[in-house]
Amino acid sequence: MAEEQSVGNRKDPLPAYVFKISIDGLTGCAFFKSVGGISYEVETTPLKEGGVNNTTWNLVGGFKWKNIVLKRGFTADSSLLKWRTDWLGGTMVRHSGKITQLDSALNAVCSWSFTGGFPVKWEISEFDASKNEVAIETLEIAHDGLTYASPAG
Repeated sequence: MAEEQSVGNRKDPLPAYVFKISIDGLTGCAFFKSVGGISYEVETTPLKEGGVNNTTWNLVGGFKWKNIVLKRGFTADSSLLKWRTDWLGGTMVRHSGKITQLDSALNAVCSWSFTGGFPVKWEISEFDASKNEVAIETLEIAHDGLTYASPAG
């Protein structure tokens, strides 16, 4: 007979609305509306072998890391905008950072760390006097790779 799954051992999906961001060397980076770009893909090169007509072999290429996209309400004292401005001024400092997934009790469940991050795009949402919305700033960060970690390992 199969062992019953107890409530304490359940592996429920994690809520996507509870997370935190930290970027080494930058302050004020805690509250974000959304995070995207936690993704990678492996490039492949198709290879046709002479005499083999029923398949094409795929050779493994390099990893492509998608840019991380951070969105949050814009404040006049934006460390994200300062980071981008520093890059335009020639102070090109790369930062590492961490995206931490939290459960509904705000406990860390897992995280993704990135290395060698630098700003490649910054924008602010459209200003429209007919709407009553918060201005959202978006920062896109290119990086050298992501690593996944869970608190248990």
